[in-house]
Amino acid sequence: MRFAVSIPPFTEPATVVAIARDAEGAGWDGVFLWDHLQWSRDVAPDVHDPWVLLGAIAQVTDRVRLGTLVTPLSRRRPWVVAKQLTTLDHLSGGRAVFSVGLGEPPDRDFGDLGDEADPRVRAAMLDEGLGVLDALLRGGPSRHSGEHYTVEADLLPLPVQRPRPPIWVAGVLPNKRPLARARRWDGIVPIGPRELLTPDTLAEYLGGDTPDGWDVVASWAPGVPAADYAEAGATWLVESTWPVGDWEQEFHDRIRRDPRSD
Repeated sequence: MRFAVSIPPFTEPATVVAIARDAEGAGWDGVFLWDHLQWSRDVAPDVHDPWVLLGAIAQVTDRVRLGTLVTPLSRRRPWVVAKQLTTLDHLSGGRAVFSVGLGEPPDRDFGDLGDEADPRVRAAMLDEGLGVLDALLRGGPSRHSGEHYTVEADLLPLPVQRPRPPIWVAGVLPNKRPLARARRWDGIVPIGPRELLTPDTLAEYLGGDTPDGWDVVASWAPGVPAADYAEAGATWLVESTWPVGDWEQEFHDRIRRDPRSD
């Protein structure tokens, strides 16, 4: 079992970098950032770009895996994401991971900005975009002409990790379409519709059938032993927070402990 923190970059950039640095020092295995342009109207936090922050975090860490959790690929050009991910992989010495999903909220992060809000269309864009991204990261001349993307490129440099950094696909339970999509890639990030997943719910969703070498990246409910999640099929447990009130100090204090001490 590996352990990660997922940080909302909804505060001062230096605070996000400090939390990430201290997470590695405490023994966590991964640091991931939320990927939004806007968030709740009720809270209206400052929202910073995760890719710039991940570059900064790469310079103050040596060991943890780094990435977004999760990026809505439909509102980003796959070739730009390929360049960002490759650059992060080089900065970090081959520690980048890419997590994708449809993204939320459909109004604030999509429709209000002129991007596609229909989840069915975004799902089609995600599937096509992942194919484009995979080809660009693997290298060599890439030509694609589809419903949503037309590409002719040969991007250099290639990522440090070969054939490319891992790709995890997120999905909200009980929807099985994201699970089927994730089986074509390197892992699943199952998300509970209203609350953190229990091991029993996770096991039921996975159905006892996971490919060899495939990651299951689950949220970690307070007080539940990591071994229970491992038995249910999880390979990563993720600690995060809800970014309201004075969340920064409480979360920072929480991740200063070794996750294996629980």
